[in-house]
Amino acid sequence: MGTTTKPGWQCVKQQLFLFLFYSLQCLTSGTIRYSVPEELDRGSLVGNVANDLGIPLKDVAARRLRITSTTKTRFLNINLQTGDLYLTERIDREELCDKTPSCILTFEAVVENPLQVFAGEVEIQDINDNPPVFMPDKITLSIIEITSPGARFRLGQAEDRDIGANSLLDYQLNPSDYFYLNVVDRERGKDVELVLNNTLDHETHSNHVLILTAKDNGIPRRSGTAQIHISVVDVNDNTPEFSQAVYRTSLREGSPKDTLIAKVSATDRDRGPNGEVRYSFKKRSETARSLFKLDPVSGEIILEGTLDYEEVKRYELTVEAKDGGGLTADTDVLVEILDDNDNAPQITISTVSNEMSEDAVAGSVIAFINIVDLDSSNNGETNCYLQENVPFKLQTSYKNYYTLELNGSLDREKVPEYNITITAIDKGSPPLSAMKTLYLKIVDINDNPPRFSKATYNVYVRENNPPGYVIHTVEAKDPDWNQNAQVTYSIVPGYAGDSLISTYVSINPDNGNVYALRSFDYEAFREFSMVVKAVDGGSPPLSANATVNIFIQDENDNYPKILYPMSGDEAPVGIEIVPLLADANYLVTKVVAVDADSGQNAWLSYQLLKATDPTLFKVGYHTGEIRTSRPVLVKEPVKQIINIVVKDNGLPSHSSTATVTIFVAESDNFPSPLLDDTRPSENREHASNLTLYLMISVASVSALFLCFIIIIFIIKFQRWRQSSLLKPAFIDYSFGQPSDYGETEPIGHSQPPCMQKVYLTSTSRRNEFQFVRPYGHDAMRGNAITVTDMSEPCPEDRFNAESNAISQEPCSC
Repeated sequence: MGTTTKPGWQCVKQQLFLFLFYSLQCLTSGTIRYSVPEELDRGSLVGNVANDLGIPLKDVAARRLRITSTTKTRFLNINLQTGDLYLTERIDREELCDKTPSCILTFEAVVENPLQVFAGEVEIQDINDNPPVFMPDKITLSIIEITSPGARFRLGQAEDRDIGANSLLDYQLNPSDYFYLNVVDRERGKDVELVLNNTLDHETHSNHVLILTAKDNGIPRRSGTAQIHISVVDVNDNTPEFSQAVYRTSLREGSPKDTLIAKVSATDRDRGPNGEVRYSFKKRSETARSLFKLDPVSGEIILEGTLDYEEVKRYELTVEAKDGGGLTADTDVLVEILDDNDNAPQITISTVSNEMSEDAVAGSVIAFINIVDLDSSNNGETNCYLQENVPFKLQTSYKNYYTLELNGSLDREKVPEYNITITAIDKGSPPLSAMKTLYLKIVDINDNPPRFSKATYNVYVRENNPPGYVIHTVEAKDPDWNQNAQVTYSIVPGYAGDSLISTYVSINPDNGNVYALRSFDYEAFREFSMVVKAVDGGSPPLSANATVNIFIQDENDNYPKILYPMSGDEAPVGIEIVPLLADANYLVTKVVAVDADSGQNAWLSYQLLKATDPTLFKVGYHTGEIRTSRPVLVKEPVKQIINIVVKDNGLPSHSSTATVTIFVAESDNFPSPLLDDTRPSENREHASNLTLYLMISVASVSALFLCFIIIIFIIKFQRWRQSSLLKPAFIDYSFGQPSDYGETEPIGHSQPPCMQKVYLTSTSRRNEFQFVRPYGHDAMRGNAITVTDMSEPCPEDRFNAESNAISQEPCSC
């Protein structure tokens, strides 16, 4: 058993070693390098990693080629489909690597199946994208006029953020008779010197202005300039020099008067009056004026008052030394005051304004705040807070100085004013605090237009309103304040039909009352619209419009108008004919009426007011149709008079009356008893209500008419025979004797048909009857006469019952 186990374990170890060896070979590879210039656009191609690694394009996505880490991850990425390495954002080499000679981005790329890791580098090459810059760009020199030619004055170097040739600088000076430029190469760079070429003369040129230009060697070349201002100083060529640039001293508050604080000393290499130096304060605060005294000869600074740390912690004094020639030198004396912790913070608010417009933008400064703690160290350090829920913030400007700024938006209509509480707490133990409240009033701006209570007003006005009647009141409110909230109303010019709106209505500009300028008539027009404009008093003014739809409501102010029967002198009168023996419900006529009103006021009803025979006719309540209530008998009175009242449905109701006269007689739709000889004599006697004198008159008129026709016929016949141009024609105008009721018989057949009518007066109470002759031979049967179409009536014989006269006219249809 032991001998068989050992060889097996050695085999396993050998296989494991081979697996690790091949795995390390798969996981390692060389470094791929790329180089790109800076400032390329986002998405620019760096190189194809897949191609450089020997990965076929079809395997890029399957093997998941990707970047696992970079020194600047955000700058590089790989396209998972093509294997392209590209930039994800623009690269500024100077920002990324500053002056480092080599600027390299490293990355690691990984592929799978099998797993491989590759290291990569992308070198960012510098381009000439930065010009040389002088710091400062304004150089000021003072040169004494007696300075000898050849004197050198060092100038500041220009700085170029690029590297290599892009940062190599050449200097040039604009041409000058007094100066030239000398550039000296040194290990640390180039020293630029201004060399005096000729002697200066203060009286000729007291000032010189030169332009120093620096150009780099990049492509394209970039340049920067600096101005050199040279003041030529008069003969006193040595200035006083202090032994120290700054004198520092400390003094505890409460020190006694006449204590020596410091002594300043300055020397002047000149001789005589130009070398005599006297001292004076050049700069000091108002507080320091009463505390410190300076001896002009010795330079001693002596305490004259009482120091208080709580008032001033530090004093900065500027002492000036002036020689006899007027040359001066300055030095600063710093006096530190030592103090104990015995003061709470003090809040000082410098208000820009106690008012702020509601349209102020975020960041607008309201006040400057200074938190002062007269103590020192931690006891003098403070924190400042604002109350919560206010649209303001404290912005630190410098140490304990803050600006109170707007941190949101203001709306005066919601919050018209603010009381801003500022709290300051120092870091002492125990901490001391102070609070101060700032009142801020929000100034209104005209940022709200007037708002009508409704966008559209529907107003209903009854017609016949009196002029000056208040139709409606429109109201617009403006949430602004004072003048911005004062609303004025007006009507936008427009038309209602063919007339201007202003001729119908007007509006009170102050309260929005809309007045009617005239009495409205529903029958003339029923509605119109106008636009009311509300303008506030702001600057610029804001406005809003509302539409007012005015609907005229109808009143029952019109009587029904009867269209048929047509109007007579007193009342509408119509004459209709009902045939004898007409059936029940026979339509006699229809009363037609209209009402200019509308709706219920125009609903018309028809009622029978009065009739000769109330049982014979009836009137449709809604239709106005006059129909027979029963069959019409022969014995009915010839003339029937019906009075019909037409009422509307208004309150109060109005009515009109129509009178219809109906004659019961024969009609062309029924056989006429006046023309039919076949009727029994008993019926003819019942149907006739003519008086004896009417029969005699009719017979006389017929005889005279017959004689007249015969005479005419004879005259015509003679003329025909005498004229050869006339064609033979025979016209028979003879008529038979009328029957009991004026009945005629045709005696000729060559003449076209004629029709004769006899009318009775409306007061005769007799039937209206006609003498009719048939239109054709086929229509005649024996002695009967057939009534035919009367659409083309012939001239008629009219019988006047009152005058017993017959008017005759020849028939020539």
